[in-house]
Parts: sequence; structure tokens; C-alpha cells
Amino acid sequence: MSGPPTLSASGELPGESPSKEAVAEFARLATEHRIRAALEALEHNGITTHFVDADEEARDVVRSILPLGAEVYNNTSRTLEVIGVAEDIERSGRYQPLRPRLYRMDREMQGREMRQLSAAPDWVVGSVHAVTEDGSLLIASASGSQLGPIVSGAGHVVLVIGGQKIVANLTAGLRRIYEYCFPLEDRRARQAYGVPSGVNNILIINHVTTPGRVTAILVNKTLGF
Repeated sequence: MSGPPTLSASGELPGESPSKEAVAEFARLATEHRIRAALEALEHNGITTHFVDADEEARDVVRSILPLGAEVYNNTSRTLEVIGVAEDIERSGRYQPLRPRLYRMDREMQGREMRQLSAAPDWVVGSVHAVTEDGSLLIASASGSQLGPIVSGAGHVVLVIGGQKIVANLTAGLRRIYEYCFPLEDRRARQAYGVPSGVNNILIINHVTTPGRVTAILVNKTLGF
């Protein structure tokens, strides 16, 4: 595994885009055979799975899973934005979305309540950065705030995953995070927030012990980072 990128003399992380080699290796849609093999491995590891071909199908599966009126926290995710799930959760009126509620709260006065709401929602919806062929999930986070609910805080977890995120093993998954996902996320963070990102926390899920708690929806197209 390559280590975390180092800072330049100016204090900024070098480079704004993944290398051509990283793009060639990690941005390419996996074959349907590899995706289905990963799905079978995820099921073996206690994760409920769905396989769909299109954005609309993925959005429909999420809608079919989330109960009407459910309390839902949607993690920041390019995948959820692209397929319309983020907007559906926050603006459709079907659910009780926590993210807009948190935006309206005062962190100084309501910080404890904000932490509790974001740490233990009934439902959390997000994505991952890599799926191994033997059924492990890898998720990186700069702050780590989205990882606790996925591990144990949330009652249920729904993960929407583009088919380009299939990798051979954990080593390849970590390389995908550092060499491909990080440069893209760092550029996005600088543009959106004016601050760099960082591979500060990495969650690896090898097995889920609570049946039905975690659902992975794999989409047969390139989505997100």
C-alpha cells in the first residue's frame, strides 16, 4: 500500500488529479461477472445486496427500502448526488431528513444534540470507496464522522456503489483510496469548502453480524469516485 501523500513546501498536497495509471486501473467499470462475484461474497459476509443497471433503478431500490416517514441521514456522497438519492431524501417529503435539520442548528449551543442526531440515525445512506472481490467494503473519511453510524450507530445502513469500485483485494482497495479517490475528493473539498481533504480514517467491513442491517446496491455503471 502506498502511504498518505506528503505536503509540499507550501503546505499543500501535490497534484489535483489521479495519475493516468490510477485512472486506467480504478475508474474502469468492472465486468458483470466480477460484480456478481462480489455480490455473492458480500451476501456470504452478511450484507444484503441488490444489482441494478441504471441510476433510476438504484434510486427506486433505495425508495423501496426506506420506510415512509423514516429518520434518514444521507452522507456526503457524489454517487447519491448524481443519481438523485440525496435530493430525494432531503426534499421529497417522504422522510425526516437529518442533514437539513442539522444545518439549521447552532453548533455552539446545540453541539451535543447535533452529535447524537448524526451518530445514531434510524437510517444512514451513503457509498463506499472500494469493494473487494471477496466481499469487504472500504470507506475513507477526512473527519470520520460518517463512519461511526455505519459501524454500529445507525439502525440500518444503505450503500449505493458504482461498478467501477470493485477491486481484487484489500491492498488494491487501499491503493484505490490513496491513488484515485483522494485526489478527486481533495479537489472537491478545496473547491467546495476552501480546505484540503485527507485520508484520516479508513473503515474496513469484512463481515456484518446483524442480518439485514446493511444493504449494498451495486450499479452496473460508473458512479462517484
